[in-house]
Order: sequence, then structure tokens, then C-alpha cells
Amino acid sequence: MSAVSITGPLSAPPIATRGIRAVSGLVIAAALACLAVTWLVGLRQGLLFLVGIGYGAVLAGVSFGFTTGWRVWIRERDPTGLLAQFLAIALAMVVSIPLIASHAELSGAVAPVAVSVVIGAFVFGLAMQIADGCGSGTLYKAGLGNGFSLAVLPGFIFGSFYGAAHLDRWLALGALPPIALQDHLGTAGAIVLQLAVLGALAAWLWRRRRATQTRWRGKAVYLGAVLLAVFAVLNLVIAGQPWGIVYGLGLWGAKVASALGMDLASNAFWGRAAQQAHIHASVLTDVTSITNFGLLAGAMIAATWRGNACPPPEAQRASQWIAAIVAGVALGYSSRLAFGCNVGAYFSGISTGSLHGWIWFAAAFAGSLVGVRLRAHLGLRA
Repeated sequence: MSAVSITGPLSAPPIATRGIRAVSGLVIAAALACLAVTWLVGLRQGLLFLVGIGYGAVLAGVSFGFTTGWRVWIRERDPTGLLAQFLAIALAMVVSIPLIASHAELSGAVAPVAVSVVIGAFVFGLAMQIADGCGSGTLYKAGLGNGFSLAVLPGFIFGSFYGAAHLDRWLALGALPPIALQDHLGTAGAIVLQLAVLGALAAWLWRRRRATQTRWRGKAVYLGAVLLAVFAVLNLVIAGQPWGIVYGLGLWGAKVASALGMDLASNAFWGRAAQQAHIHASVLTDVTSITNFGLLAGAMIAATWRGNACPPPEAQRASQWIAAIVAGVALGYSSRLAFGCNVGAYFSGISTGSLHGWIWFAAAFAGSLVGVRLRAHLGLRA
């Protein structure tokens, strides 16, 4: 995700330039959409659409950047973005792990510890720096009307679809069963261990900082972290599963492929009963898709309020537009191999105790070290 400097939470330009009518119209449209979703597919989906609006409004409102937070540390040694991420993960974790432990109907983002996770996360980390956004970053910036992210998104959708379709082949390279830390250390042990690791990483970053607030000024990004944690917990309680992005995008690709006549019934992933049901049901019934739709709407509302909707396109040359499309495909494909993106694997994985979340973080960060250099080579802004 990209980020801009702001001085306070959900900052907005002077009232004369806010486009109050446009904002009001979008808010009314979002409210009507929420009512329509509730009417068509039920209260749970309507509530998740609202949660998605919250995600999008926070991400766009404070320019909370997973991708940019990593890049700013790599380039400028400013830990602000990473510290905000750690805060959001820690806050979500101290509530989510006990909830999952005490409520059998809730599940965490726990995935296999596989070779594909290391490969997929590394490629994802590289590609997200070129695309200037992970799953949530691509969606929220598409909601802003960012042309570069709008070029990335179709590739992300179909890359996710094909990555899921090929997942069984990648898992054949080797995989351990899913490992939830709380199953081995207990609820308190998992929380204490992960808080200690996050705290140690935060202290290491702070000691090695060269600058602060190079992209984010004031406390807005930390307020955004708190709000994201709140929405993540609400997502878990309402949906029964943590916040995710990638499955919804892949499902959109599967629906398009099915509509074009592709037979998915025999595919190892899309041929499963649950996936076949999703393909043939309304997309509004999918809990990941509905929060994705809400995220787009929330980002659009926040961008209109702040007056930064439809920014000038980042890409100027044909090679940069081609890089956006290729990066989108790589993001989608690799995220399925890695069982998620910065949200589904890193944020939700760690906050619900999955060991694979930490492996994903390490591999994706290594990929970002390469991706930041490639981004500079392509002439894209820092």
C-alpha cells in the first residue's frame, strides 16, 4: 500500500473542497447496499459488509500501509508503519485467541507449514512492492480510483483463481499439518510468546531507526491500527473466521471461468463441494467477498471525504503498466500457494496463533528486499 502524510485521524481538506454532496451520496448508497445485502442474503452478510466498509475507511483514511510500511523501513529505516502493524496484530491477538479457544464455532487462519508457503510468500513480498499494494492495499487503492491498482486487480483475481487450482501440485513438494501455537502452548502461552516476539522485533526496529514519521505524521496510523484490530475481531465473531482477502478474489475468477464454460468440477480445489457451492451461489453469500466489497466502498467514501479520489496514475511508461499486470498475476498466484496475503496469512495468521503466519512474514519480507530494488529499477516512485 502507498501512504501519504497526514496530521490526524481521518484528516480531511477544508469543508469547501470536501464534496459534501458526493460524500453524502456515497454514504447513502452504502447504507442502501447494506440494507439490500441484508434483505437478500441475511443479517450476517449485511454486518460483514459494514465491517468491510470500516476496513476500507480506515485503510484509506489514515493510509495504513502494509506494503509501504515495509518499504519505508527498508529504504529509510522509519519503523512507524511496521510498529503500527505490530500493534494491530497484538491487539487482535489478545482477543481472538481466547475467543477461538472458548468457542468451537470460531476458527483461526491456521494453514499448513509447507514449502509452498515459503516460495509463495517470497514471490508475494517481491510482487507487492512492484504493485505498491498487497491484497487489502490493491483493493483499497482500487476503491480510491487509483489507475495503477485498477490494472493490478484483474491479474490478482485470475492469479488467485489459478493459484488455488494448482495448489495440490505445490503441496506435493512437502507440507506439515497446520500448527496452532495455542494447541501446544495453551492460550496464555501462545499469547505471551507472540507478544514477546512482536515486542522484541519492535524494540529492534526502534533501536535501528534513522527517521520517524517520514510518511505518517502524528498518531493517526496508530489509531488506524486500533480500529483495524476492532474490525478484525468483529469479523471473527460475525463470520466465524478471521479477516481474509484472497479467497474472495479467487472466487470471482472462478465464477468468471465457470461462466465462460470452464469445467471446474474435476479440479482438486475448485471441484470440492464447498467451492462448487460458492461458485454456483450468489457472490454475496461468501464472507470474504462481502467484506472485500465493503472495503472498496469504504475506501471510496474516505477518499471522497479527503479529496484524494482518482489520483494521477503512477505508471507513465508502457513497461510500468505491463509490470502492474504481471505483478497482479504474481500476487494472486503466490498468495494462494502461501495461504494468504498480508491480511489472511500475516495479520490474521499471527493474530490467531498460526505458525505459518510467522514463516510467511519472514519469507515475504525477504521477497520485499528484492522487490524494493526492482521497483526502483522500474522507475516507480519510492
